[in-house]
Amino acid sequence: MARMGKVDFRQLEEFTKKVEENLGDDQMDLFIKACAKELAARLLTKVIRRTPVGDYSKAVGVDKVGGTLRRGWTGEQQQDVASYVQSLNVEQTGDMYTIEIVNPVEYASYVEFGHRQTPGRFVPAIGKRLKESWVEGKFMLTISSQEIQDAAPGILEKKLQRKLGEAFK
Repeated sequence: MARMGKVDFRQLEEFTKKVEENLGDDQMDLFIKACAKELAARLLTKVIRRTPVGDYSKAVGVDKVGGTLRRGWTGEQQQDVASYVQSLNVEQTGDMYTIEIVNPVEYASYVEFGHRQTPGRFVPAIGKRLKESWVEGKFMLTISSQEIQDAAPGILEKKLQRKLGEAFK
């Protein structure tokens, strides 16, 4: 009959404790929220870069500076994207985590999706008459969100590997 050897479970218990510390429910919730905020920051960086800025230099008698739409992505606040995203709330509904990104500028949707206009109408703000009946949208948020969706699996995989690396040290 075979004899049973001695087994030291201290390392296994230590490993279990380390995994629970790094990957427990509370830690996973924080990790997922951090991932959501990182993706939101990347999205905002792309969408801000893609957002057009109005040029009023040729308009006669107009003392305007462009960039209102671009500044609108960070809630009209003069701060960098990373600190703005940290101030946003991550909502959890079931197993879905969401961050709402809004541009409160009233004409944002018209620039995003396009709009109709009346040809021949004079617009003093730009000092010109309108020529086209339809202005194509810039799709700055649509295109940027698609790019982030395509890149998200790779970004999240790298973050998860780093997190697992911490647990297995």
